[in-house]
Amino acid sequence: MSRGLSASRLLVPSAVVGIVALVLAGCSAPKHQSSDGPATSSGNEEVVEPALQPFYDQTIEWSSCGDFECATAEVPTSYADPAAGSIELAVKRAPATAGDPMGSLLINPGGPGASGVDLVDSVVTSFGEDVLAQYDVVGFDPRGVAASNPVTCLDDAAKDALLSKDFDYATDAGIAEAAAAYAAMGAACEANTGALLGNVDTVSAAKDMDVLRAALGDEKLTYLGYSYGTALGATYAGLFPEKVGRMVLDGALDPALSSTELGLGQAIGFENALRAYVADCQGGSECPLTGTVDDGLTQIRDLLDRARRSPLPTGTDRALTSTLAFYGIAVTLYDNASWQFLTQALTAALDENDGSILLQLADFYNDRNADGSFASNSTEAFTAVNCLDGTSSADPAVMRAEAAQLEEAAPTVGYFFGYGGVICADWPYPSTGEPGPIAADGAPPIVVIGTTNDPATPYAWAENLAAELSSGVLLTYEGEGHTAYGRSNECILTAVDTYLLEGTAPADGTRC
Repeated sequence: MSRGLSASRLLVPSAVVGIVALVLAGCSAPKHQSSDGPATSSGNEEVVEPALQPFYDQTIEWSSCGDFECATAEVPTSYADPAAGSIELAVKRAPATAGDPMGSLLINPGGPGASGVDLVDSVVTSFGEDVLAQYDVVGFDPRGVAASNPVTCLDDAAKDALLSKDFDYATDAGIAEAAAAYAAMGAACEANTGALLGNVDTVSAAKDMDVLRAALGDEKLTYLGYSYGTALGATYAGLFPEKVGRMVLDGALDPALSSTELGLGQAIGFENALRAYVADCQGGSECPLTGTVDDGLTQIRDLLDRARRSPLPTGTDRALTSTLAFYGIAVTLYDNASWQFLTQALTAALDENDGSILLQLADFYNDRNADGSFASNSTEAFTAVNCLDGTSSADPAVMRAEAAQLEEAAPTVGYFFGYGGVICADWPYPSTGEPGPIAADGAPPIVVIGTTNDPATPYAWAENLAAELSSGVLLTYEGEGHTAYGRSNECILTAVDTYLLEGTAPADGTRC
C-alpha cells in the first residue's frame, strides 16, 4: 500500500476525461437517459446456512430515481455472526432497454471506495448498446462506501490537512509524525463507524455480491469489475466458483502480490505512463517540458521537489504541496485523453509558478469540493478496506530500503509510493487478508483485460491473474491508460459484448 495512490485506489477513466474537463470549466455533469419504473426483484429461494437464509430470500423493492431505479438490500454486518446485526447496501440499476432482460449485470468501478451506484450513470454512454438492451445493469455501493453505511472518520478540515501534508520521511521524527496522524485517523474511524469498520474487507464484500445475486433473481453472477473491482470479482470466483456466470475483470490486480510488490509495480506503471506523456507532449508545439524525454521527467521531478520545499501559490488560501502536485499529475495519467489538462497544469506551474490547475486536479482525485467539503468517503473506505486486506512493514529501516528500491525503479514518482506501512501501523482492527493466487477451479471462462501501458494496474498483473485463474482468458488492449472496456476501441468492445451476450470468450491472448 502506498501513501499516495495505491494499487487499489483507482478511477474509472471512461468517466475521467469528461469530468476533469467539467471540473476545469466549472460545469456539472449531464444526466443520461434510460427506462425506469417501479418493480421488484425476488430471490431464488436458495438453501444456505440458516442464519443467512433471510438475506438470500429477501425481495428487493425498486423505486424510480431519476432515469434509473434505486433500492437497498440487507446483508449481515459480520458473516462470522450473521445474527448479530445487519447493514443496507445502496443499489441502482439501468433496466434493460429492450425489456425482458436476460439477467443482471453487476458492476463495480474499483476503489476500494468508489461508488457503483454512481457508475450506473455513466455506463449508458460507454457500454455496448446490445449489452444495455439485454441486461439490467446493476451498480451497488460496497459495504462502508458512499450510501452503504459509509466508513466515517475525520471532519473535513482534518481530512483536508492529512491529504495535503508532506511528511518528512527522511527522519525518524517525520515517520513518527505520519504514523501518529494515521493512528488518529484510525481512532476516529473506529469511534464514528463502529463494528462495521472491522468488517469492510474484500471477502465480506464478495459475499455481499452473492446475496445480491440471489436477491436479484439470478442463478449465476454476471459481473464486470474495473481495477480493484477485479480483486472483488476474483475473490468472488474463488469463494463461489459454481455461481460464476460471465465475468469480466478489466484492469486486473494480481492477488498473489504483497502490498509492497503492488506498490512497486504501480510506481513503475505511473513512471512509464508519465514517460509516454512527456514524449507525446514534447512532440507538440505548446509543451513546457524542454530537451529530451529524460530532461522532461527531471523537470517534473524538480517541480515536485520544489513544491515540497516551498509549496506553490494557487491564488487561494491553499498552497500546492508536493503531495497535492503528485495527485494532480497522476489523475491525468488514467486516460491519455486527459493529457491535455496535464500540459495546461504544468505550463502554469513551470512557467508562472502557479499551482492552481494542479490543485484543481488534485481536488478532483480526492473528491474535494470547492468549499472544502468532500463529495465522497473514498479516502476513508480506501484506507479501511486496505488495512483489513493486507498491510506492509512499518519498521523504518524496512520502509527506507523499500523507498530506495522504489526511487531507483521510478525516479520521478517512486517517492510517493513509499512508507505505506505508516498508514495501517496502528489501525484499530488487524489485517485478515493474505496474498495468494486465486484459481477458482470449476468456474467457466473468466475474461481478464490488460492494457499494455496501464499506469495503475500494470499489464503484467493481468497476465498473472489470467494465468492463476483455472479458466482465465487474457484479452489485451495495446494502448495507454487505465482499463479498456468503454474507453479503448471497437475490438475490445466487440470482444466483451460478444462474451457477455453469447457466452463466447475471445481466444486467449487476443490483442486489440
